[in-house]
Amino acid sequence: MKIAGQISIDDIPQNYPLVSRVVNSQYGEKGTRVVEVAGVRFGGERPVVIGGPCAVESHEQTVGLAHAVKRAGADMLRGGAYKPRTSPHDFQGSGLEGLCILKIAREQTGLPIVTEVMDPRLVGEVAQVADMLQVGSRNMHNYTLLAEVGRARKPVLLKRGMSASLCEWLGAAEYIAKQGNLDIVLCERGIRGFPSGEYSRYVLDLNVIPAAKMLTFLPIIVDPSHATGVSAMVEPASRAALEMGSHGLLIEVADFSMGVPKCDGLQAIDATTLARIVEFAHRSEARSQKSGVRRQEPGVRSQESDDGSPKEERPTSGISKVVVGASSNQNP
Repeated sequence: MKIAGQISIDDIPQNYPLVSRVVNSQYGEKGTRVVEVAGVRFGGERPVVIGGPCAVESHEQTVGLAHAVKRAGADMLRGGAYKPRTSPHDFQGSGLEGLCILKIAREQTGLPIVTEVMDPRLVGEVAQVADMLQVGSRNMHNYTLLAEVGRARKPVLLKRGMSASLCEWLGAAEYIAKQGNLDIVLCERGIRGFPSGEYSRYVLDLNVIPAAKMLTFLPIIVDPSHATGVSAMVEPASRAALEMGSHGLLIEVADFSMGVPKCDGLQAIDATTLARIVEFAHRSEARSQKSGVRRQEPGVRSQESDDGSPKEERPTSGISKVVVGASSNQNP
């Protein structure tokens, strides 16, 4: 039965052709588009680890954590100058001052910055400082913002909405791609389910990683901090995400000697824990190389034809059928 406004996985090539794997046959069945951010490569052989505070609170806090993240071996610095909060009375970030602090942190450590932009009117301002623009979970459906970040010509980290389906998530990516920007990294950050709030903040949907890879060539990373909401769960969730094929991690880090963070302190880990996660990520890369399993770079997969000349191998329609078959038995 056809229902107005409903899009299924089978509709993705027609509705979201710019990010569809089937339509973009140059990536084959498993190839990933490498998104480069100031020398850091998402979708390459090495998982990317991003660490830093939830929110930029002060110069001392952010710059100090940037150095700690650097020593831990992480690749990029995260930190919110502008923060969407459930309560309008909670700390909302440091705004323009926070952007200036992030710029200083990058100058001192060399770590590229990813930070969230919430308002289409602020995209230009944030893009002047950020190496990568983040669209948060609450703004995944903000189509005006998605179009504006697409026009900014900066790599975009697109978080999954907390109640969004995979189809809706890829639809948001299509809005960015429509502006001529395919430098998009997807980020799974947990979705709402009936256990949410009972023993974890959200439900970390690791099943979406292989499903997304079947449908799109965009790299995908995981935010275990928001997904769990519990600092003790972040490290095992990070390991599980990497084992499921995540191209990287986005993790909140805090220096508790400076007091409890103003934003989401219960889900932040310390730099020592971050260093263990980075070490595991590097071992994960080494295991993949040793076993001969490598993350595929963009390019057309080919095989020899009957006369010995190379011929193009296109993805089969079975990609969507596999996912549809896996999801058809689930309850709505």
